[in-house]
Amino acid sequence: MTGRKRQVIVDTGGRLLVLEVHAADISDTEGGKSVIRKLLERYPTIRKIWVDRGYKQGLVDWARETYGVEVEVVQRESGAKGFVLEPRRWVVERSLAWYGRNRRLARDYEALEASAEAFVYIASVRQLLNRVAPPPNRRKPYQNAA
Repeated sequence: MTGRKRQVIVDTGGRLLVLEVHAADISDTEGGKSVIRKLLERYPTIRKIWVDRGYKQGLVDWARETYGVEVEVVQRESGAKGFVLEPRRWVVERSLAWYGRNRRLARDYEALEASAEAFVYIASVRQLLNRVAPPPNRRKPYQNAA
């Protein structure tokens, strides 16, 4: 199978904590286990993780039994029709959209998974730097050039 998946874990502010890029034929549950393993090696005090519906009950049980971490699957409200903003999930989607504004991440140009990961990390660092100190010459929308 061709293609790639990006498994990301961000904090509640949308800052990238852990990333893994792998082949698209790896299931979300297996990719989730790998990224949770990385997360808890770096941040052992985390006790709760929210995931979307693509992750199965097996991941929830595995994380609880292996690491004592609560994994909660964000569910769509019953009876909801059409697009509904799901709590917690939009944080990851927003972060991925921020990274997608970088030209190298708009398409999958990279031959290696390691270089694809590196460009996502570079985009996240750029995002953090723009939060701390926005470029001084950035024009505001509709600002007259005088």
